[in-house]
Amino acid sequence: MERESESQPFSMSDSDHILLLLSSILALLIIFILINRKKTRFNLPPGNMGWPFIGETIGYLKPYSAISVGEFMEHHIARYGKIYKSSLFGEPTIVSADAGLNRFIFQNEGKLFECSYPRSIGGILGKWSMLVLVGDMHRDMRIISLNFLSHARLRTHLLREVENHTFLVLNAWKDNSVLSAQDEAKKFTFNLMAKHIMSMDPGKPETERLKREYVTFMKGVVSAPLNLPGCAYRKALQVIHHYCT
Repeated sequence: MERESESQPFSMSDSDHILLLLSSILALLIIFILINRKKTRFNLPPGNMGWPFIGETIGYLKPYSAISVGEFMEHHIARYGKIYKSSLFGEPTIVSADAGLNRFIFQNEGKLFECSYPRSIGGILGKWSMLVLVGDMHRDMRIISLNFLSHARLRTHLLREVENHTFLVLNAWKDNSVLSAQDEAKKFTFNLMAKHIMSMDPGKPETERLKREYVTFMKGVVSAPLNLPGCAYRKALQVIHHYCT
């Protein structure tokens, strides 16, 4: 009697196995149908979404000559046409190199189209950046910026500062030296902003330190959105965190 009262190990019958298998197959079929419906909901142009999360961002950001559209664009236009889909900066994207479509989009901005930036760029610039805001908030911030750069202010202050900083950059050039136009433009722009907005003089230790962090910040804005140690995007976030805390 004692042996008969002992508990027996639980085991599934053949019918239970079949029922579980059918349930799993049904669930997979439902998921597959939903995914296909989502994919066919929009009539998207041809293209390639690239790697998960980063998409084709790395190829898109490769340097190229200013007299060309770059190897990335040339390859995609030749393969998919002037309008194609891709994944850039962590977002699904439609890329257009068609002049007619681009003109139509610009003419209907705020009507049929709304200007926006990838969330990765918004994470660096902040939610109150004029580049990220849309609608009424964007309009109000733009009005504030235009008032700051009013005609009278431009004539009495900014134009004189532009001239001074232009001579400052030109006087720093040496004969027979090789210059990077991009680096010189960055230097000119930063020095002008630092003086005009924060009253910081070019060449001062604090100005040069802020300039290095500004360059780090800008590299992160136009980089793959990888928040990993050593990546440009993470370094830019650290710069923002340093000045906002």
